[in-house]
Amino acid sequence: MLRPDFRSGFVAILGKPNTGKSTLMNRILGEKISITSPKPQTTRYAIKGILNREDCQVVFIDTPGYLKPRYEMQQRMQRIWTEAFQDVDLIVFISDVLRFPTDFDLEVLALLQRVKTPQLAVFNKVDLKQDLDPDDYRKHLPGSISAAHFISARTGEQVPELLHAMLQFIPFHEPYYQEDQLSDLPLRFFAQEVIREGIFHLLQQEIPYATAVLVEKYTEEEGRTVIDAVIWLERQSQKVILIGSKGEGLARIRQYAERQLATFLQMPVLVHLWVKVNPGWRRKATALKELGFG
Repeated sequence: MLRPDFRSGFVAILGKPNTGKSTLMNRILGEKISITSPKPQTTRYAIKGILNREDCQVVFIDTPGYLKPRYEMQQRMQRIWTEAFQDVDLIVFISDVLRFPTDFDLEVLALLQRVKTPQLAVFNKVDLKQDLDPDDYRKHLPGSISAAHFISARTGEQVPELLHAMLQFIPFHEPYYQEDQLSDLPLRFFAQEVIREGIFHLLQQEIPYATAVLVEKYTEEEGRTVIDAVIWLERQSQKVILIGSKGEGLARIRQYAERQLATFLQMPVLVHLWVKVNPGWRRKATALKELGFG
């Protein structure tokens, strides 16, 4: 039976790329739902992570970082960003204390001034800055922001206090999802994202941005999960680099994905990877639709 003071609602996490949106959501949930890497623009989709407690259910929406689109895929990512804060109960604007305010930060804040949804500001990475003066950051915030919080998503510093502040904006409502549900996305989506995370962690320069991962088969066998996936690249030269000498590069990506997914699924995972050159896939509407960009 639900408590009479049970709260349930939606929180959108917005900001420029590489400010710690995914790390913050993963920290609050206590599970790795959204992939992370030191490279900007790692997140390409709006990913829902669901916090379930006896007193609340909060659905966090981790969004792609706000950017100025340069090609078709980024235009669709920007559409996802815009739609993510429609019909939510709270918007959390996140930046980091090392760079704020950038022009992009100020542009996002200007956009948020026109949104009536309640808003909080979060300044991340306080563990990396000494002698922080909160007033230096608050003075740039518009009136639409109710309060500012200073945290480290990496270490967890002040994250419980931030979560408590968020809950004050969540309405009294019955849960929207099952109490044991971590996300509304299928497991094959997370497999695809973990493989892509491995590419971001193990490869340099432009290659991670030129890759896409498509899980073609996801099979739950007795005692293990088997995943068949294709990695798309735009040029043959990228394929040579990704596969590496004697297939060592591709093997490292496979091993990374198997370790991460085995931890998440709590069972052995076998990943099969193939590499395909699909020239200009980031600009092809048909390819983007196949990858889940509406």
